[in-house]
Amino acid sequence: MKKLFAVPTVDKKLCAHFGQCEKFAVVETFDGKIVKKEFLSPPEHQPGTFPRFLAALGVSTIISGGMGQQAQQLFSQNNIEVFMGINSEEPSKLVEYYLNNELKNGNNLCDHGPDHECDH
Repeated sequence: MKKLFAVPTVDKKLCAHFGQCEKFAVVETFDGKIVKKEFLSPPEHQPGTFPRFLAALGVSTIISGGMGQQAQQLFSQNNIEVFMGINSEEPSKLVEYYLNNELKNGNNLCDHGPDHECDH
């Protein structure tokens, strides 16, 4: 079965702040094996654009350091699984951790409090 993962990156490694990524690594798996990885430039960053962009691509899981509440809600509304609090690493390695049931949610690296309106 095909599954798409997205990882926000800076210098081809996971970046701590979802909304500050340079590119998204989109990693495609088939039957539990990585078959393709590409780095895509996101649209201009505005609140909600990144979750909509990734949902339109068919992404089913996002692996991130941290993100704001609005982004989390949009992913949830689009049935996209979210892993947060993940440390910087090469995207394929993170997907391998996921496939081996070794990827664990950590603390949201973008927890600015309830009044902060960031989309990262």
